[in-house]
Amino acid sequence: MSVHTFSSRDFTRDVSAAKRAAVEGPVFITDRGRPAFALLKIEDYYQLAGQQEASLMDVMDAIVGGTPGGAGFEFEPPRLQVELRTVDLR
Repeated sequence: MSVHTFSSRDFTRDVSAAKRAAVEGPVFITDRGRPAFALLKIEDYYQLAGQQEASLMDVMDAIVGGTPGGAGFEFEPPRLQVELRTVDLR
């Protein structure tokens, strides 16, 4: 596992390069020469945090307030006003 370092300026210029480097190991992003942030693969983050990878259902439950099935989440989709016309295909 290799560790890469990007200055804030280099990170801003080429985020893709930092993401590619993160595949090999953590990427430290420096601010004025001092480490300020770390970029990790999500799998590495989950391992460090002692968590399992979140499922789509876990993410959706978190969006609607953490209640299973979205209880308490109100959603009123707008009604579409559609005008149907007949088509002459002769």
